Amino acid sequence: MIKLFDAHCHLQDPRIFNRAPKLIKTALENGVLHFAVNGVSEKDWHVVKEMSDNHPCIIPSFGLHPWFITDRTTNWMTSLREFFDANPSAAVGEIGLDKGSHGKTIDFADQVETFHLQLQLAKDLKRPASVHCVRAFGDVLEIMKSVGPFPEGVILHSYIGSAEMVPEFAKLGAYFSFSGFVMAMKENKAKKMLKVVPCDRILLETDAPDAMPKLNDLESVFSVDERDFVNDGDSKEVLNHPANIKFVLSYVARLLDRSEAEVADLSYRNALHLFSYEGSKLGKGSSA
Repeated sequence: MIKLFDAHCHLQDPRIFNRAPKLIKTALENGVLHFAVNGVSEKDWHVVKEMSDNHPCIIPSFGLHPWFITDRTTNWMTSLREFFDANPSAAVGEIGLDKGSHGKTIDFADQVETFHLQLQLAKDLKRPASVHCVRAFGDVLEIMKSVGPFPEGVILHSYIGSAEMVPEFAKLGAYFSFSGFVMAMKENKAKKMLKVVPCDRILLETDAPDAMPKLNDLESVFSVDERDFVNDGDSKEVLNHPANIKFVLSYVARLLDRSEAEVADLSYRNALHLFSYEGSKLGKGSSA
């Protein structure tokens, strides 16, 4: 069976948290062996920790997402450091910058300050950081240049930036993680971008419960039953399932003119290398 590593997801999200054990079990049965679960605010860091404690397959990440910086407490940075001190297996994330429709409602200077602090923390701790970026790739690049380079890696999660920026990011230590969002790009632009990403920097992710792959036939999207990817109540919001990483794999492999097995293998090995920092669950002496 092909082995896969979901390099960025949110299994602690309230929309799917109650179903997470079942989703994890199903994904594991379909070759998804590890999940990097990213916290987004002070309110969910403890949930991510508990999930990691209960599921050996989960790599925890703690960070303050730009959408939630207005809700932070005055001692958020101290609290964040304490989580890392108590959890040597944790990476940093989700952090970043956002100039999208929602991001525009949040002071950008505040976003920059919060992002800069957390990126510096990742460098100081020698942990990889998972970065959210919406319409702010130039800003992210400049901040990475000011803090970096990053030998432990920076994950540009759900990357849909330009091909032209890939070499500059890669030079600083960036990895490029692809989710269902890549399918929303014009195919020729996505192919051009994918072709310039170094093979040792490619990652795959789902960003579940978001970033549902864009497919013509939704019935082919993986689910145990409808309740595993459709929200509770009256909402019919379609939620992503971590097993859907196979559709991202298929799409990326096709655009790279490579076999699915080859892309699965290189992305899996890249993720193992990235998340095998000192103290991590995948560090020396652990089995993958």
